[in-house]
Order: sequence, then structure tokens, then C-alpha cells
Amino acid sequence: MGDIHHFSSGPLTPTLAYVMSCLGSGLGLLCTSRARAALGWARARWLILAAVSIGGTGIWVMHFIAMLGFSVEGTAIRYDVQRTILSLIAAIAVVGLGLSIVGYAGNRVAPLLLGGVLTGGGVASMHYLGMSALWLRGSIDYDTTIVSLSVVIAVVAATAALWMAFNIRGMLATVVAALIMGVAVTGMHYTAMYSMSVDTSASSGVSHGAEPVQFLAPLITGISLFTFVTMFIVALSPTEDEMEEEAELGARLDRLTENQKIRRRTTVRPSRSPRAAARPAPARGPDQIGGHSRIPRPNGTGIPYSGMPQGSANPHPVNDWQDGPEAHEDYFRRR
Repeated sequence: MGDIHHFSSGPLTPTLAYVMSCLGSGLGLLCTSRARAALGWARARWLILAAVSIGGTGIWVMHFIAMLGFSVEGTAIRYDVQRTILSLIAAIAVVGLGLSIVGYAGNRVAPLLLGGVLTGGGVASMHYLGMSALWLRGSIDYDTTIVSLSVVIAVVAATAALWMAFNIRGMLATVVAALIMGVAVTGMHYTAMYSMSVDTSASSGVSHGAEPVQFLAPLITGISLFTFVTMFIVALSPTEDEMEEEAELGARLDRLTENQKIRRRTTVRPSRSPRAAARPAPARGPDQIGGHSRIPRPNGTGIPYSGMPQGSANPHPVNDWQDGPEAHEDYFRRR
């Protein structure tokens, strides 16, 4: 049996692995908090960033940083490039699947449990897929009981992570949740590693594959740089509360605009008939009283017309300026 050392580099690798797990988990929580307040393609973008942060940095990077401190006495360790990259894709995919189930199906018990089981099983599969990419001179065996325990830890941790992702609010709560998730992920990793045993008694030949420093270090560095870029994106983006306030303001403006359109459509404007716009009656001047002119006009008798038509029922004709006693006296003198 070969002697296995999980901390051959001292406390550096487990400490750095835990820090990266907490960083990726916290960043994923911040991304999902933005996804809660977003809609459509914007929500999908935030969920993708969350899946890359949690699955890529919080799980995969943590796993292989811890593996940099793994060694087996009497044999060199190499990694299959294709399987290692496939394990990275699997980690991001299963986390993205769990986030999508809970993010779009709603924060209910059934979607949460389904997403937790799928994500936890996927994380455990990612771990053992990454371990299958490990090449050394010897044979690797696993304790079935401890493997089962690691799978249970992965499912519980994934379910808790999904619940935290869609329920935790506030920076302090996010930090605490990220620390808890870091403990769960690293605990699952070292539990699974504890189930491993290596037999190097019948080993021979040279192991194939890429050395950890030559292959893993550049890949881990690239993902870590992506993580820091995502951190700047999250820092410059509005918070969940700000996004909700903006969405509420936009909804109010839309309702106000719609109400104005409805009022305009329902308002009946009176149609203006051409006859209604007829020429107004002429204004009455000072020489008109009651619609009759005060200008005297001669009648058939030669007596100046007093302004009232003949046969009028009005017993009191209107006196104009030529009526009165003086006018009648002049008339009879001339006769």
C-alpha cells in the first residue's frame, strides 16, 4: 500500500482551497441575488455567472487546489487533460442546472429538493470524474461507505447552497452563507479523499499525462482571473434592492402611460356640425330696440311710422325721436 499525503504542502493548499471555495460561493450568491430581481435574458446571464462562480471557482478550483497538496509515496502523479477539463464543464453544468430549476420553477420545496439532489449528485460525480483523471503507478480503491457519505454531504450542501442562493439577503448574511458553503464543499472533498487507498506494490512503468504544476496551475489561474473580473462586474452593477426599486418605478410609469392611453380612447369628443357653426346674428346697435328699427319710415297715410308694425297687439308703441306732440302739431299746420 502506498502512503497517501493530503497535506504534503502543509496548510497552504487546504487554506487556499477553502478561501477560493468561499470566494466562488459568495460571488455566486451575489449573482443569484441579482438574478432574483432580473427578468428574461438578464436573469439568464446572472445565473450563468453564478454557475461559473460556484461550479467553476467554488467547487472545481477548490478541488484541484487541494489536489496540488495530494501526493502518494513512491509514485509520481499526472492528470489526463481531457477528463480534467470535462470535470470542469460538469461542475459548471450541474450547478447551472440546479440554479435554473430553483430560479425559474420558484422557491418551493419540490424544485429545491430536485435541484439539490441533481446538483449534489453532479458535484460528487465531478469529484470522482476528476479523480479518474489522476494517473499514477498503482491501483486506486475506494471505501463504499465513505463514498456514500461524501455523496450525502454533497447533496445536503448543494440543497443548502441553492436555498441560500435564493433566500439570503444582505451583505453580512451573504458572507456568513459563503463561509458555510466553503466548509461544506471542502468537507465533502476531504471526506471523499479519505475513502481513497492506493496500492503501489505491483506498479511498473511510467505514468502518463500532464504534471499538476504545468497543467493545473495555468487553468486555475485563468479561472481565478475570470472570478475577479466577475467581482468587478458585480461591484459595478446595481444591487438587488436598487434593481427592484428601478423595476417598480418602471412598472408605475408603464401603468400611468397605459391609463393615459385608456382615458384618451374612452373620452368622447362632441362632433361639430356645420349648421352649428352658422353665422351669428348681427349685434343690435343703439338704434334698435326689440328688433325694430327706430328710423322713421313713411306709411300709407303720410304719418311718420312710429316703429311698430300696423295691427300690432302692443298698445304701447315705441316712441322714436320724431313722435310726440310737436310732430303732430307740425303735421296739422301743414294741412
